Amino acid sequence: MKVYIYRGSRREGMYIYLDSRERLEQLPAPVIQQLGTTEFAMEIELTKDRKLGQENTANVLENLEKHGFHVQMPKDIEEQLQQAADQVTSTASVKNDRD
Repeated sequence: MKVYIYRGSRREGMYIYLDSRERLEQLPAPVIQQLGTTEFAMEIELTKDRKLGQENTANVLENLEKHGFHVQMPKDIEEQLQQAADQVTSTASVKNDRD
């Protein structure tokens, strides 16, 4: 399967894989929002035997077949989410201390 990979601008390490039939404009609005501005990264021929650096090939192929796209999240997304949660908690704590 011919796959086009685009880099998202919102988060380092966020990519969208599209099969050759799908277009960026056809993606669901929430996915487009999370990606931000996209930049073409590469085109590959993806088969079940091909190894990917960060993703499970079988999962990618399944998502491409089922949805026409696959989103690769940053490796450290859990760490980023925890940092954001800590920031919110810290800000709320400071605000409560002032009140």
